[in-house]
Order: sequence, then structure tokens, then C-alpha cells
Amino acid sequence: MNYLTYSYLLTPLHTGASSEAGNLMGIAREVHTEFPYLPSSSLRGKIRSTLEAIQPDEAGVFFGERIKDGQQPTEGEVWFADATLLLFPIASYSHQFVWITCPMWLSRWNRWLQDEELQKLIVEWRSLLNKKPDEGGKKALASVPGNQIYLQGALLNSEDFQSIDSKAACWNYFQKLPDSNDILDLENKLIILSNDDCAGLTEIGLQREVRVALGDEKGQKVAKHGSFRSEEAIPSETVLFFPWGLKPAKDEEKTKKVRECLSKILNERLQFGGLEGLGRGWTANTTVNLNSQQGNVDNA
Repeated sequence: MNYLTYSYLLTPLHTGASSEAGNLMGIAREVHTEFPYLPSSSLRGKIRSTLEAIQPDEAGVFFGERIKDGQQPTEGEVWFADATLLLFPIASYSHQFVWITCPMWLSRWNRWLQDEELQKLIVEWRSLLNKKPDEGGKKALASVPGNQIYLQGALLNSEDFQSIDSKAACWNYFQKLPDSNDILDLENKLIILSNDDCAGLTEIGLQREVRVALGDEKGQKVAKHGSFRSEEAIPSETVLFFPWGLKPAKDEEKTKKVRECLSKILNERLQFGGLEGLGRGWTANTTVNLNSQQGNVDNA
């Protein structure tokens, strides 16, 4: 049984990187695209620790026993994939802020939804965004009202974008996203850009903060020499998704309760990533049950 969980960032998410450059405390990025993401190891670790606190007797069997007391590790009954971007918030001088996405993100999403109508629509959008203006191409597709859209310095005039059909196949699936108290107003704030433009605006839109360590010198708080760093984070209001699945249980009675708890917590709020003491990484989650044979999803 396979599932798809949507995570709406209530606070910025710092995922942590495997290396740092100078004083830059970066975030985890995909090697081939440079897009930020939440590694499956972080997801699994947080979810496991949460379930171990609720069902300690079953969690070990469910996730797989660790090496201890000379015993070999065991295979678990659940798997998790990386959480990748679906919708990214971008500041707009004309509309406060909007969410952007691109054919690549939508295609990744539809790998799991397996909706033929949605895939045809994504191919159509990709073709339209890749064409030159004199060939009938557009710079964007949008649900945003108005004749002009400002995107952090970029200006889209009415001839640069095409409206998204209100009956397009994507809307049915977007309704299943966690909306964070009606903030996610995609019917009026969604923009689909080319892969390249989306990548550029995503990089600009990452949250960056400079932190300085203070020391006590002669009764005054002063900045210590060289003790500053710049931290990156995925901004709040971003929507990510991650697929996960359950393997057949070797003994259903041994993991029955923990399976029920897993379904419950993946429809609640969870905190992922680092800098937990600063309130980073709080997410609102919604999980749907994938039904690939019918090309649709149901709530888990």
C-alpha cells in the first residue's frame, strides 16, 4: 500500500547540508537540480522517534531493529522517499505573494498520482512555456487576477501569461493539500513557470539570515571576531510532498497499533529538520492513499 503525504510549512525549514562553505550554513540540495529538499533519512528519523515515544514495543519491529547487543539489524515494514517541492511562495509587489511551480515539479508529483489527464495537461503546459513568443509561447500560466503580475523584480504583462482553466485536472488534486487555515488560495495565487525560471526564483526566494555570536567584554556585549554565519532555510508557506509505503507485515498483531499511529501522525503537525529550538520546521500534513489503478487518490 502506497501513500502520498503533503507537508505545508508553517515555519521555515532548515534541512541541514552535508558540507558548509565558509560561514554559510546551507541546506540539503538535490545534486542534479540544486533544488532544496527534505531527505528521507530526516523524515524517517523524526517519524520513528515520534512513534517510539507512542508505541515503543512495536516501533522497533515496524522500522527495523538497530544493531545492538551483537544482534544483526532487521528489515522494517515501511519505506519513505525524499520530500520534494511542489509549490513555492514568492513575493509579489502586485499580489503580496503567490505560489510558483513548474512542469518538472508537477511531473514528479504525477509520477505517483499517475493521472493520464493531468499528464497530458503538464505536457501541454511545458510545450507552451518552451515556445518563443512569436510562436505563440507564454512566459507563465496563472490563476492570478489582473493584467500585470510582479514577481520579485520580474514583470509579467497580460500578453506574457495565459489563464489556467478552472476545470483543469490539477484542481481536484490541489484541493487535497493542507491549506493552513485558508491561506493556500491557489485559485487566485498560482503561477506555473518554465523549469528554468522557477529554479531562478526559488533560489532568490530562499530565506537567509545572518547570526552573530556575542561575547561579554568589559561588561558589554560585543560580536566575537569572525563568529557569524549565514543560515539558509526553505520559507514558510512552501508545500512539499513525499511518497511512502507499507510492506506486508510478517506478524500483523506485532505492528497493528504502530501502523494506526503512523496514519494518524501523518495527518497532524510535525517538526522536521534542524534548529528546532528556533521553531524551524513545523509542518501541517495531509496524507492520501494512492490508487494507481484508477489514477486517483483517496484520503488516508
